[in-house]
Amino acid sequence: MARFQTLAQVVALVGQEVAVSEWTLITQEQVQKFAEATGDFQWIHVDVERAKAGPFGAPIAHGFLTLSLIAKFFDETLQIDEPSMGVNYGLNKVRFMAPVPVGSRLRARLKLLATEPVGGPGGSTGVQMTWEVKIEREGSDKPVCVAESLARRYPVSA
Repeated sequence: MARFQTLAQVVALVGQEVAVSEWTLITQEQVQKFAEATGDFQWIHVDVERAKAGPFGAPIAHGFLTLSLIAKFFDETLQIDEPSMGVNYGLNKVRFMAPVPVGSRLRARLKLLATEPVGGPGGSTGVQMTWEVKIEREGSDKPVCVAESLARRYPVSA
């Protein structure tokens, strides 16, 4: 885990890879629960037997399931001790580059692309950070997802 005492220490790392997450296993149970939460029951995700005979040879995770892991990857890889509140501001340039077969292990590489000051709650000044998030599948040279994640951090009273 990359740990920082202040937000300014993170901001100073623009242009650098800041953290790499641990591997996380994608299970059929996760895929099923994601389908239930979103209503996306496409057979390539939830019909195991049919998916085995399909184009990927196995059930695959939803692209949006893979994308949703970004929150987990940030939580597990970055810690900023300075009291602040973080919010997800959105995404840019999301691409799903390769399928994620159930049973795959994924990890993320987090590169800080840019920062800029932003106004916040109660007139505070925060920082918007643009992160390149490359999600890799173990054993593959090609990322499964690449996205720009926009995150904002605002100072709070301790």
